[in-house]
Amino acid sequence: MNHYLVVFARSKGEVLRYQEYRNRGDALEARFAEERNHRDDPDIEVVVLGASSRDALMRTHARYFKRFDQLADTTQG
Repeated sequence: MNHYLVVFARSKGEVLRYQEYRNRGDALEARFAEERNHRDDPDIEVVVLGASSRDALMRTHARYFKRFDQLADTTQG
């Protein structure tokens, strides 16, 4: 399993930073550093997500990577 750091600006719906890690500890260390960098900004969300591949991550956590209208299109049909 790979681990992915995502730094997300909620109001913009934009990923500010995205990085893949093979080691969970390294990913968490990067997360804590990003949280310190953004501790005064409640608009910034910092997460580490686990997935078997980048494609799997894009499917399971699409809200970070797609606009709202794109998400709406995938739920119809």
